[in-house]
Amino acid sequence: MEGIKQAFSWDNGGIWMWIICAVSVICLALLVERVYYIFFKFNTNAKQFMDTVQRNIVSNNIDGAIQVCNAAGTAAVAQVIKAGLARANKTELEIQNAIEEAQLEISPLITRFLPALASLANIATLLGLLGTIIGLIQAFAALEQAAPDERQEKLSAGIAIAMNTTAFGLIVAIPTLTLHVLLSTFAKKILDDIELYSTKLGNLLAQRVK
Repeated sequence: MEGIKQAFSWDNGGIWMWIICAVSVICLALLVERVYYIFFKFNTNAKQFMDTVQRNIVSNNIDGAIQVCNAAGTAAVAQVIKAGLARANKTELEIQNAIEEAQLEISPLITRFLPALASLANIATLLGLLGTIIGLIQAFAALEQAAPDERQEKLSAGIAIAMNTTAFGLIVAIPTLTLHVLLSTFAKKILDDIELYSTKLGNLLAQRVK
C-alpha cells in the first residue's frame, strides 16, 4: 500500500493530473447540486401526498388540497398538482393544459446537469487515456533520443505519467458515473410520480366538473 501511495502522485502524472483534477471539481460541484435538488428539494412521499390531496378533493375542499401542496414546499409533484388545482373550477381542457404546462416547466429542472455528469465522467476517462498515450510517447522517445545515462530516468517518467493519469481518470470517472446512475434513477422516479399523479388529478377534477 505504501508503494502505491509513493508511486501515485501529482508530480508523476504531469499536467494531465491537474486537468483531470479540474474536471473532478466540476463533477463534485454538479453532484452536490443535483443531490440537494433531487433528494431534498424535489423529492417527497408522492403517494402519501396524493392520498391527502385526494381526500380533500373528494370532500370538495379544493382550498384544503392547495394548502397540502403549499405544505409540501418545493416538491416537484406538489408544484404540478397545485397548478391543476388552481384551475379546478375551469373546464377539463384548461385543467389539463395547466397540468401539462407545469410538467414542462419542472421536468428540465429535475434532469438538469445529469447528461453533463455522464459526459464529464467520459471526459475524465479520455483525459486519462490521453495522458497515458502522451506518457508512452515520451517513454519511447527517451529510448531513442536520450543519452544512455538518462534513458532509465526518462523512461520511468514517461511510464509514470501513463499509469498515474489512467488511474486518476478512472478514480474520477467511476464514482461520477455511479452517482449519475443513482441520481438518474431517482429523477426518473420523480418524473414517473408526476406523470401518474397528475393523470389521477386530471381524472378526479374532470369527474368533479361533471
